Amino acid sequence: MNTVVAPKAQVPDVAGQITYAMRSMGVAPIPRNYELFYEAYIGSNPILTRELAALGSNATQEELDAINARHFARHSGRIFDDAHTRIITELDGVLRALQQEQTSLESYNRLLGETCQRIMSKNHNSVDLLRGAIDILTEATGDTMAHGERTVENVNQRSQEMDQVRKELDEYKRIANTDALTRLSNRRAFDDRLASVFDNQMARPVTALVLADIDHFKKINDNYGHPVGDKILATVASVIRANVRREAFVARTGGEEFALILEGYTPEDALATCERIRRALEATPFKNSRTRVNYGPITISLGVCMASDATDPGELYGKADIALYSAKNAGRNCSYAYQSGMQKDFAKSWLIYKK
Repeated sequence: MNTVVAPKAQVPDVAGQITYAMRSMGVAPIPRNYELFYEAYIGSNPILTRELAALGSNATQEELDAINARHFARHSGRIFDDAHTRIITELDGVLRALQQEQTSLESYNRLLGETCQRIMSKNHNSVDLLRGAIDILTEATGDTMAHGERTVENVNQRSQEMDQVRKELDEYKRIANTDALTRLSNRRAFDDRLASVFDNQMARPVTALVLADIDHFKKINDNYGHPVGDKILATVASVIRANVRREAFVARTGGEEFALILEGYTPEDALATCERIRRALEATPFKNSRTRVNYGPITISLGVCMASDATDPGELYGKADIALYSAKNAGRNCSYAYQSGMQKDFAKSWLIYKK
């Protein structure tokens, strides 16, 4: 298989293995296909696994969508409904355990009061009475402590169950928000993150949106085929990720389009980051490791806009896109910051997953 020289890969995980299987079968790396292969991989739905395997290596998107429709109608809703039911069950168990503990403590408190009254009574001051009272209190205290320990154990077990539910939901969300090919965030996750930028007015002057587009990518697919194009996309994603701070948000938002949300950046820092990405990619070799065919040079154009220059996510996306268009129009392989007066003859919608 042809390979593209890329930065050292991370240790393979489930997501990487699933992505490899999809590539091997020539399946488009889109979220709904990834969900099918994920369910088949973990074996949670044997019928789905058999149906997917029966398609062989020539599955069409129509066939995949048919399986998706049979097995994942309202699937996300079912997952969250199941999680909700499990959490309610565990919370109900915790509540009942605490109520039982309260009843036990109330009984113990009542026994303490009655015993105290007997001891304090002027008519009952014998040694035998005191010994009996001490025996009663000792036994009651031991029973109450044992019951408390069982309650703590019960609550801990149910807390662990609820934590497991939370982890499962976090994993499902991660998969739903991850681009299968590049392992970056996908467009859905980007839309959510972009909207949240405007939740904090104080952070807007130091928050930048960067839109990036691989130059002449259609020619790459036309000349070398989509498998090579996919490898180049994955390599570009790795280069971008390696040249920004760890906390920077990076997403693949379209075919050869990427977006970055940089928080804590001045306008100068943001533009310098764009240039660092551009130069790093320009210097990255894209060669077939077996045939030595050179697919490069691969370059990228970038446009950046500060959140303080916009009033809402749509305007921020539009202005960053204008800056990107200006970079493309200037000859590509460059970075432009949005400036008032820049014009563009078309516009994109930033929110393609609007409910």
